[in-house]
Amino acid sequence: MAALEIAENVIEMKEVTKVFGKFVANDHINLELKKGEIHALLGENGAGKSTLMNILSGLLEPTEGEVHVRGRLEKIDSPSKAAQLGIGMVHQHFMLVEAFTVAENIILGVEETKGLSLDMTAAKAKIMDLSEKYGLAVQPDAYVRDISVGQQQRVEILKTLYRGAEILIFDEPTAVLTPAEITELMQIMKNLVAEGKSILFITHKLDEIRAVSDRITVIRRGQSIETVELGNKTNQELAEMMVGHSVSFVTEKKIAEPGAVVLDIQNLIVKEARGAEAVKGLNLQVHAGEIVGLAGIDGNGQSELIKAITGLVKIESGHVLLKGKEITNQSPRKITEQSVSHVPEDRHRDGLVLEMSVAENIALQTYYKMPNSKNGFLNYEQINRHARELMAEFDVRGASELIPAKSLSGGNQQKAIVAREIDRNPDLLIVSQPTRGLDVGAIEYIHKRLIQARDEGKAVLVVSFELDEILNVSDRIAVIHDGKIQGETSPEKTTKQELGILMVGGSVNEKSEKEVEVSE
Repeated sequence: MAALEIAENVIEMKEVTKVFGKFVANDHINLELKKGEIHALLGENGAGKSTLMNILSGLLEPTEGEVHVRGRLEKIDSPSKAAQLGIGMVHQHFMLVEAFTVAENIILGVEETKGLSLDMTAAKAKIMDLSEKYGLAVQPDAYVRDISVGQQQRVEILKTLYRGAEILIFDEPTAVLTPAEITELMQIMKNLVAEGKSILFITHKLDEIRAVSDRITVIRRGQSIETVELGNKTNQELAEMMVGHSVSFVTEKKIAEPGAVVLDIQNLIVKEARGAEAVKGLNLQVHAGEIVGLAGIDGNGQSELIKAITGLVKIESGHVLLKGKEITNQSPRKITEQSVSHVPEDRHRDGLVLEMSVAENIALQTYYKMPNSKNGFLNYEQINRHARELMAEFDVRGASELIPAKSLSGGNQQKAIVAREIDRNPDLLIVSQPTRGLDVGAIEYIHKRLIQARDEGKAVLVVSFELDEILNVSDRIAVIHDGKIQGETSPEKTTKQELGILMVGGSVNEKSEKEVEVSE
């Protein structure tokens, strides 16, 4: 975007510090947001970005420092005070009531009334006006439980606008969106600033920053490192500023040497929650010593396939064989005990018990075995010690292994799950969305660990919506469309464009007719 000429700062955070016990989350951070700009906040997992934004949105109070809004020193001691100042936050994990309609969620807490009753007609009219003005298409009467993740995010944005927000904070807004939804969100953000709003945008994705941001403030280990104009820095330079060392975007790996078949899926049929077939006679094999990347548009059966393999949903027909042994419709524990590890796509729902400590979460798969327990009693000294070791190895940043898992940033929660599952030394490692919400340094490390697992002879199945990730780590790529494998290829023989054609149900020949004519 063009550099801004407007000099007015709508937000100034000066020397802001936040301390939790002995842990310094924010260390004298300075940040300025100009009117009408999209300002990106870039930093590693656990760098303190969300803590800083929680201070600005009134969820936390700073230990030290000042916050100025439109030139005035303000004490933002609650979300309602932030709302009064025109500040609204769209959180990484949505705060919606699934049993309520879209309109009910948007007006919750600021209900329109007519006499003693709710005036839903007026509320819906206001919602539709905002929807049309900012390109946020929603259905006011639809229940939140029935709409897509991308639509839920629109509802969250409309919630802030309905309350009169002029300054919007987006915390990792693309972490759970499909590529098409991400493109749509980028346009929505541009629409918002075109109408005079100002946006603070937390993300790890450098391409997204380039698509919409005017300026970038880099935060590293709780400190503001530098604020730069977008056009003055390359992606490589931004990545190095963020993590403090050189980062490689392409992971080096030797040529795979596949061994025996470890996972053999035969004519699998799995139904989704409403009873329709989501997986439709799917066949796929994964060998020891190879990474198979499963690419596809969200909603084409990936989730049901992985849940079926790991025992989380019922298989209607077909077979799942592990090293030649039938594991179809066995319980999740029985499957994991046969040397299967699983990093689920939804870390909150399926990967962690958020109220339990980080150490307890890391021990979830092995707490009932020696040395974590003996004669029915948990050995917390061993559980905590092992958690500390894995947190250090996988760079899981938090005050200690004893804090609740919910206190970790989203990226550090993901690293804790990956650490737990790789540490179990499985024959089959299934990883869904392995780097969702991770910074470039953490992505580089996780990719190396997946390739290391492959080199140690493990069979690895990676499901990801990120085609760069699929192309980077895979030895073989299977594309899923409408519950079936649409085609198989390898990173050396394909492109994002060809994968995209397969993902929408097309077919790709090695050479198009036009290319053949040219070569002749």
